[in-house]
Order: sequence, then structure tokens, then C-alpha cells
Amino acid sequence: MRPYHQVPIQECGEPLVAIPLELFAVEFPHPYEKLGAPYGEHSPYFLRQSLVDSLIAAQNYLQLLRPDWRIQIFDAYRPVVVQQFMVDYTFAEAVRERGLVEAELSATQRQEIWQEVYKIWAEPSLDEKTPPPHSTGAAVDVTLVDETGEVVNMGSPIDELSERSLPDYYAISDIPEAQQYHGNRLLLCDVMEKAGFKRNPREWWHFSLGDQMWAWLHNQANPDQNFVARYGRLV
Repeated sequence: MRPYHQVPIQECGEPLVAIPLELFAVEFPHPYEKLGAPYGEHSPYFLRQSLVDSLIAAQNYLQLLRPDWRIQIFDAYRPVVVQQFMVDYTFAEAVRERGLVEAELSATQRQEIWQEVYKIWAEPSLDEKTPPPHSTGAAVDVTLVDETGEVVNMGSPIDELSERSLPDYYAISDIPEAQQYHGNRLLLCDVMEKAGFKRNPREWWHFSLGDQMWAWLHNQANPDQNFVARYGRLV
């Protein structure tokens, strides 16, 4: 269990709705669909209604600071079956990148790789009390696109299994490029948090609103309050 799984869920029943993709930048085909992720009849470009409204607000904030820049939506709603697919895919890739063979892994090697995978990926749990954030329709992975249509360099790609994924990884570096990466991450966080989102402490790209992580982060910052999650697992 993650610390945020201690937060109770009081499902509000708000529907999943389509994100108006014309307002944002989007990668086509969807990154996980390209890998074969089994979305079935479900679209990755859906979120709860309130999150869609907040994403539009974040885009409007961005326009005030950087005219003609857009938020790029990398991933949004993710059924648990897709979460399982991506966890398994990431594990297999980590094994391959280490030059290992999965069938020949020792128990220690297997445990070490799984620990790395679960630093980034939530467990594909079917327990209604511990849903993966994206499976609630209340989490979204985003980055920025500049006025030329180029993806803004954040210093590491989304989903990278390394310390570079930490939001403040480049904060104390005095290298100009690193400071630019940090500034870009701060800009993204600023516009998203102005719209009500909270950022995952371990991922510069992951933001949520109304799920367990969002409520837990609120409670950490305000111990006298007692936020609960209003969105639980959908599928």
C-alpha cells in the first residue's frame, strides 16, 4: 500500500467525459495504444467532468503566461487492465535494458527490478480501497508544447525509471540547461496547481484532482483538515 491508500473514498458518481482534444496538444496514436495496451471500448482521453473543466482552466492560465503554448495530454483514464499491461511491459523493458533474461533472473534481481517499476507505476489493484490513480479518471499525465509545436524539454521523458523523474531533480543544479528544465517543470506545476490539481511527489508529469493522492497531499499540507477522495475505481 502507498500512504495515500489510507484515505477513504466517498465516490461522488461524477461521469467520465471526453477531453476536448482540440484545446490541447495530443500525441497520436496514444503512446500506450501503440504498444498494444488493451483499452477495448475505453478511450484514454477521458476524465471526470471536474478534471476536464480544471484542465481547461490550466490551459487558460498557461495562455496568460506563454501565449500559443499548450498543455499536451500524454495519458488520462487508464483501466486496471491497461495498468497491468503497462506494469508488465515496463518490467520486461527494465530486464531487457539491463541485458538480462527474465527466465534467468534470481529472486533478488526480480525484486530489485520490481521495486524500480513500482517507484513510478501504481500497482494494478482491483481492491476498491486501493485503486490505481489513473483508473479513477482523476489523474492525468501532461507536459507542455511551445508556440512552434515542439514538446518542451523537461529534462527527462515521461515514465522514465530514474531519479530524473523527481519533480525537483534539477532544482539545485547551476548548469543552465538544468535550470531551464526546472523552470519548465515549475511552469507546468504552476498552471496545473492554479487549476486545483496536485502533483505526484515522485513524477513531474502526474497530476490529480479528487483522488486519494490529491486528498492525501492536501492533508499532509494541512494536518488540521481531513480531505477524503471523491473518485474511486471505475473499471
